[in-house]
Amino acid sequence: MPDRKIVGLLTDIGTEELAHVEMISAMLYQLTRCLSPEEIKKSGFDTYFVDHTTGIYPQAASGVPFTTAYIGVKGDVFADLNEDLAADGTTL
Repeated sequence: MPDRKIVGLLTDIGTEELAHVEMISAMLYQLTRCLSPEEIKKSGFDTYFVDHTTGIYPQAASGVPFTTAYIGVKGDVFADLNEDLAADGTTL
């Protein structure tokens, strides 16, 4: 990346996005850490807990694991940033 200001901006954006995942994961952990086996089964989390126990595994409600495969990369910093913002539900 030839422009150091854009490098800093993109690093800050990436760090912030990862922080969102970390905050949500921490909240989910706090909500599920003391569940009894009966509560886990009753809530429908039993199949999730078999695979991941109390670890937070980012996935969609449909069970599809988190991936960045759907984010387009064009090689143009502004186009890529716009694509990221669109995927995040934000507009410029």
